[in-house]
Amino acid sequence: MKPIKRRTPPFINSGYYFVALFVLVIAGFWPSYFAKFFDGTADFTFYLHFHAALAMLWVFMLIAQPILIRQKKFTLHRKIGKLSYVLVPLIFISIILLAHSTLRGPKENVGLELWIPFKDLLVFAVAYAIAIKYRKTLAIHARGMIVAGIVLIEPALVRLILYMFFPDEGFAPNGYLTTIVLLYTLLIGLIVAERKQKTGKWVFPLALALYIFVHSVLVFQIKIPGWQLFAEWFKALPLT
Repeated sequence: MKPIKRRTPPFINSGYYFVALFVLVIAGFWPSYFAKFFDGTADFTFYLHFHAALAMLWVFMLIAQPILIRQKKFTLHRKIGKLSYVLVPLIFISIILLAHSTLRGPKENVGLELWIPFKDLLVFAVAYAIAIKYRKTLAIHARGMIVAGIVLIEPALVRLILYMFFPDEGFAPNGYLTTIVLLYTLLIGLIVAERKQKTGKWVFPLALALYIFVHSVLVFQIKIPGWQLFAEWFKALPLT
């Protein structure tokens, strides 16, 4: 009788890859955030500190959870997972407050300005919703959490690229486009690697489609009906 082969849980090593994401976040935000605590120029708002702290907690959770699965500490994994029911809403609130506090551009640009943080919020919300809905289907749950971590790559990577290659140009379109290409390359690589999987392989194509949509709106300045009015209403709210 042949021994039963136990299937390896999907993305069981992803915790170690999220360590690389942690390094990327530190490197990307070092010049504009972390370094300023050392030179005495850290005059940031509470909203930025609030968001930064929650984002780092999310990265630590992404690192810990697959490692706990690998070590078969399933009870602790579930307990930490339940903390995300509090952490994720707080992350949403922090993004909304930070976005509101930084809306300083002219009225005609407020829609596009608000789309920048809200596009990440949209992808993150879809990814986390998938992870929670399919929390008992590990193959899909793991992929949803992977995408929820990938969301952090763009804001960190674009800052790192701009700092390294376009330090005197402020916001350089080529730097942002390079970030988009690298992000799409990662997702396409995951899609190709997943092409023979039977369960959950639709998650990464969905993420790629979402990114193409949100980036198209931003790069080509596509007008979404009602978004400009929503952005103007949002900006007028007494939130921050």
